[in-house]
Amino acid sequence: MPELARVESGSFDAVYSSHNVEHLYPHEVPLAFKAFHRVLKSEGLVVVTCPDLQAIGERIASGDILSPLYTSAAGPVSPIDVLYGFRPAMQKGNLYMAHHTGFTLSALKEAFARAGFKAFYGFRRPNRHDLWGLATKASVTKDELRELGKIYLTPV
Repeated sequence: MPELARVESGSFDAVYSSHNVEHLYPHEVPLAFKAFHRVLKSEGLVVVTCPDLQAIGERIASGDILSPLYTSAAGPVSPIDVLYGFRPAMQKGNLYMAHHTGFTLSALKEAFARAGFKAFYGFRRPNRHDLWGLATKASVTKDELRELGKIYLTPV
């Protein structure tokens, strides 16, 4: 996160993080989310996607930790890979693939609230084993968010 320290405060409209936050240690998550908050403009937003530990936990509770959940371009990914990091990559020396923390939807929401975000909207995709969250620096209602969606998410 030292790299974010070099970014001017209030200089970005949005931050996007796809499958990065689970690689942080738990004590680094608040620092990262506060850095996201700092670099955003007043109407800025963050979009985060990460593994859904609730979905993974349900699979683990069935006793199955090794059967693939899905197959990625790098190969099959099992529940144990989602918990601790992608084992084949780590076996090759890519230890940056290790996972150090994880989230349920409520834990992700709480992490954003503690970092100063005013609104959080998120959803789970249990069949895809992931979470998606959108946090805003300013208070935004669901209706206002829908309007943003009409502007930015209209199919081309």
